[in-house]
Amino acid sequence: MSLSLATTNAAQPPSAESSGPPLRIYLANDDHTDYMWTADAETYDRVFVEMLDYYLDLADDTKDRPGPYRSRFNADGSFWLWNYERQKSPEDFHRLMAAIADGSISAPLNALVSCYGGQPAEAVLRGMYYAGRLERAYGVRFPQAVAMENQTQPLGLASLWAGAGARYSWKGVCACASRMPQPPLSRREHEIYWYTGLDGQRVLMKWHSIAAGNNKSIGGYAEAFDPVKSIEFLESNPEFLRRYRAPGADRPYSVRGAFGFGWDALDRKTGQVYKANEKDYPYTEHFHVIAEEHTTADRQVIASNQEDFFADFESRYGSQIPSESVTHGNEWDLYSASQAETSARVRRSVEKLRAAEALATTVSLRQPDFLADRTAARDEAFMDLGLYWEHDWTADGPVSRSARAAWQEALADRIETYVDTLHADASTALGGLVAGTPDGSPRFLAFNPLGWTRTDSADFAYDGPAEITVHDLTANTTIPHQIVTNGDARQLRILATDLPPFGYKVYEIRPDSRDHIPGDAATFDAASGSFENDRVALVIAPDGSIVSLIDKTRPEHNLVTEIDGLALNDLSTDTTPAQISVIDRGPVSVTLECVRGGKPVHTTRITLHRNSERVDLHNEITENFGETQHWTFSFNLTDPDIHTEEVGAIIRLKRQADGGHYADRNARTDYATLNHFVDISDGTGTRGVTLSNADCAFVRPGRSTPEELDTATAQLNVLAGGQVDGPTLGIQDQNGETRFLQRFALRPHGGYDPAGAMRFALEHQNLPVTASIIGNPEAHLPATTHSLLTLDHPGVLVWAVKPAEEGIADGIIVRLWNVTSEIAETTLTLDPAPTSARRTTHVETNVDPADLTDGKLTARFAPQEMQTFRLITQRTP
Repeated sequence: MSLSLATTNAAQPPSAESSGPPLRIYLANDDHTDYMWTADAETYDRVFVEMLDYYLDLADDTKDRPGPYRSRFNADGSFWLWNYERQKSPEDFHRLMAAIADGSISAPLNALVSCYGGQPAEAVLRGMYYAGRLERAYGVRFPQAVAMENQTQPLGLASLWAGAGARYSWKGVCACASRMPQPPLSRREHEIYWYTGLDGQRVLMKWHSIAAGNNKSIGGYAEAFDPVKSIEFLESNPEFLRRYRAPGADRPYSVRGAFGFGWDALDRKTGQVYKANEKDYPYTEHFHVIAEEHTTADRQVIASNQEDFFADFESRYGSQIPSESVTHGNEWDLYSASQAETSARVRRSVEKLRAAEALATTVSLRQPDFLADRTAARDEAFMDLGLYWEHDWTADGPVSRSARAAWQEALADRIETYVDTLHADASTALGGLVAGTPDGSPRFLAFNPLGWTRTDSADFAYDGPAEITVHDLTANTTIPHQIVTNGDARQLRILATDLPPFGYKVYEIRPDSRDHIPGDAATFDAASGSFENDRVALVIAPDGSIVSLIDKTRPEHNLVTEIDGLALNDLSTDTTPAQISVIDRGPVSVTLECVRGGKPVHTTRITLHRNSERVDLHNEITENFGETQHWTFSFNLTDPDIHTEEVGAIIRLKRQADGGHYADRNARTDYATLNHFVDISDGTGTRGVTLSNADCAFVRPGRSTPEELDTATAQLNVLAGGQVDGPTLGIQDQNGETRFLQRFALRPHGGYDPAGAMRFALEHQNLPVTASIIGNPEAHLPATTHSLLTLDHPGVLVWAVKPAEEGIADGIIVRLWNVTSEIAETTLTLDPAPTSARRTTHVETNVDPADLTDGKLTARFAPQEMQTFRLITQRTP
C-alpha cells in the first residue's frame, strides 16, 4: 500500500540570492555507526530505535522555531530505518517516514557505511534496495549515499550511486590503521567536486583534507564533534580557505559544511549542555542551539540534514566546481580477504542470483504467485548484502574477532540459503512448464542465464545407464556427451550448442549408443606435460604449474614466462612434484588433477573443452593458513597494459598522468579490485590474456606496493587470502577455515576487447542450468526451445533480469550495461512483448518513460553506462 507523503524530502536552505548573510555554515548531527565494532548487533539494533525516537521527539519540540534552528538528524544508513520498521508499530514508522519527508531526519541509500572495493557491482545495488522500496511506498527520495572512514574509494561507485538515484555524498576519513601517506590525506586534490564515473554520471562529493590528522575535525568522519571549533575553522582557517574555492577563483565558496558528531560513541545520554571533551556523546540537543547562538550579521549557521547543504551549494556553485574520475584503490576493503572463503561464498551467491532471477522471471510469467512467499527472505538477503562489507573489517574494536567472524558467517548463510533455494525451485518449476514427450522418454533442458547465444558444456544430474546417446531436439541431431564424476555426484555432461539468450534447449536421452560421438576433446602426454585441444596448447610442469600457453591462432608465442620463480597458477615457489592424473575424459572435455604440495596444500583441476580456447582452473586450498597467499600468473608480454572490472567500471591500471584511472596522489596502489575479470595485453595491442575470476576480490599488479603502482611487470597476483596489513587488522587465520575454492579461467586473445573479456568471464562463471522435463500435459512452454529476450548490440550486456520487487504484475526489471568505451544504442526484444516501458533507478524507482516502439525497447548508452528499465507485459497463461 502506498502511503505517499508528498512533501519536499529536505529542509529548505536560504536562497542564494536572499538578503541574508553571505556566509552560510551547515552543521549536521549524526551518530556514526561502527556496527559490530563498538557493540554487538543486538545492542546497535536497540540503539537505532532509541536514538531515532529521541530525535523525532526533538524535531517535534523545535518544529515552530525558524528553519535554520530546528533539530535535524542524519542516520548514516537505511539499516536504521529497517530496524525501526521491525521494532515499532506501523503508525510509528509512518511518523518516521514523515520526518524523512519533511527533512527533520535524513538517511542515505546505503544500508550502513561500507568498504566498497571488495564488492561486486550487483551487491552494491542490492544493498540499497530497501531504500528503493521505501521510496516507492512513501513517495520520498533518498538523494545521498556515503562511504567514509576508510581512506580509499573506487571510481565506478559514482556511477552505481548516481544510477541508483544518489545526488550527493560526503566522506571523512579515519587517518588511522592506514598505509596511506598522511600528507596526501591532508592535501586533497579538491575539497568539493563532482565525483564522476566513466559514464559521465556524477555525485556532488564533499571530501575535505583532514586537519592535522584529527578525525574529530574537518576532513574526519566526525567533522562537527566540536561544532563551535568547526564553525571557527570553516570561517577562518587560511589553508582551508585557500583550497575551498573554484579553480582560479579569488575567494572561497560561501556555502560550507561540517558533518558528523557521534564518532565511535554509542548510547550514553547526557544533559543539554555540550561537553567538548566528552568522548562518548552521541545524543545532543545543542546543534540547533549553537546554530542560533553563532549566527551573526555576517554569518548564518544552520542545523543541517546534509541534503540542505548540498542543495544550496549545487544551486550556487554546481557549474563552477571541478570533476574527478579516478580510483583511490583499496585499504580496509582488503580485510574481507582475511575471511576469504566466507567472502567468496557471498560473491558466488551474487553471481548465482543472475541465473536464479532469470529462471524466476520466466516462471513468474506463467505462475504469477511463484515468488509470493519469498519476500521476507529476499528482503533480508538483500539487506545482508548491504551489511556484509560494513566498514569495520579491521575487527580491532571492543567486539571480539570471533564474534565479528561469526556475524559475517551468519550473513553469508542467509544470502546463500535464499539464492540457492530460489535457484533450485525456479529450475525445477521451469522443467515443469516445458512440454514433455508422449512416450515418456527422459528429457532435460539446458538454460542459458546470459543475454547472448552461446555454446558451452552443461552438466545434468544423472544416475542412468552409460550406454546412451543424447539428442538435441532443436537441431535434430546427436551431440557429444560423457559421464563425469564430481565428488559423489554423477553427471551427464553435454556440449550444448547455440543456447538462446535467457532461454533453453531441450535434450532427449536415448537408450542406444550406436550414434555416440567418440574421441576426446583434448590430449595429455604425461611424459612431456603437454595438454592441448584444437585451440590451445599447455605444458604442465611437474609441480603442477602451467609453464606454457600457446594460442594456436598465434602459435609463435608462448604467453607464459617465469617471474620471481613463479609461472601460471602458482600458489608458492615450492617445486615439489605434484601428483598429476587425468580424472575425466571424453568428447566434451578433459580434466587433469594436480595434487600439489607446498604450503598450504592445494589441488588444481585443469579442464580443456571441445572447440574452445577457455582453460578452466579449479583450485582448492585444503588446509588452513594465516599468512598472505596469492595465485600468481606471470606472462611473456612486453609493456603490459592491464584492465580490470572494478566496482561499476572497467578501469586501466595506470596512474591518471599515464593515461590510466589511478589518482596521481591520494591512492593506495598495491591491490586493485578484481571482479569478473582482469585482462593483460602487450603494448602492441596484438596479443594478451583474459583472466576470469569467480571467487577472489583483489589483484596486485607485478610488484606493486601501497605507494608505487608497478606497470612494467607482466604479472598478476590474485589475493587468495590473508591479513595484508598485519595480524592486528582483520580476522586471524581465516577464522579456522580449511577449504578454499578459488576458480579462474584463461583465454588468449589478440587485441584487448572489454566486451569480449566480460562475455568470456560471464560464461565461465555462469554455466548453463539444467533441469528435468517433468512432462506436464498442461505445460505452457515450447517442447524444444524458448528465449525470453534478445539484444542487438554485442557490447551492451544484460546485467540482470528479474521480476519487479513488488511482483511480476509491476513488470520485468532489466538492467543493461554498455561495457565498451563507445556510445552504444541497442534494441531489446522481449517475449512476451512489453506494452509499456519506463527507465528506473537501479533500485527500481521509476524515472521517466523509455523508448518503446512496436513492442521493442530502444536505449542509448554513454560509454560504460548502466541503465535499468521496467517492462510491463501481458503475462502468458
